Amino acid sequence: MRKLLIPLGIIVGFFIILAIIFAPKYNQFVNLEEEVNQKEAQIETQLQRRGDLIPNLVNTVQGYASHEEEIFTDIADARSRLSGAGNVEEMAEANNEMTSALSRLLAISENYPDLQASEQFTGVRDELAGAENRIAVARQDYNTAVQEFNRNTRTFPGNMVAGMFGFSEKPYFEADETSRDVPEVEFNTDQDEE
Repeated sequence: MRKLLIPLGIIVGFFIILAIIFAPKYNQFVNLEEEVNQKEAQIETQLQRRGDLIPNLVNTVQGYASHEEEIFTDIADARSRLSGAGNVEEMAEANNEMTSALSRLLAISENYPDLQASEQFTGVRDELAGAENRIAVARQDYNTAVQEFNRNTRTFPGNMVAGMFGFSEKPYFEADETSRDVPEVEFNTDQDEE
C-alpha cells in the first residue's frame, strides 16, 4: 500500500505544481483577452461616431458640389462596408477606405469658398477632426493591448497555456500602405483677401 501512495503522491504533487504555475497564467490570458475585446469595442464606437457625422458632412457639401457624385458614392460604399465589418481586419480595411474617401471629399470642398465659409460645414468638419483623433487614440490603445496579449502567447510559460486553452495571437489594427503618404494641402488665400 505504501509503495502505491508514493507514486500517487508524486503525481498529485506534480499536478498541484502545474496548477500553481498555469492557473494564474490562464487567468492573465482571460483578462488580457477581455482588454483587447474592450479596446476593439472602443474603436467600433469611435468609428460609429464618425459614421454618424458623415451624412451631415455629405449633405452640407452636396449642397455646394452636387456634381461630385462619385465621391458621395464612394463615401456611402465605404460607410456600408465599415458598418458590416465582422472582424478587426475588415474594420481596418473599411476604415482605410472611409478615410481615403473623406480626404478626397475635404479636398474637393477646398474648391468651394462659400462652402469653406459655411458655419455648418466648419462645425461638422471640426467634429469630424475630433472623431478622427479619438479613433487614433482608440487604435493605439487597442494595438497596445494586442501587443501585451501577443507577447504573452509567445513567451514561456504563456505559450504552453495559450496552446492548451486555444488562445491565439490577435491582429493589429493597421493602416494601409497609402496612409503613409503625406497628403498635399493647399490653402486658398483668395478667400482670406476678400
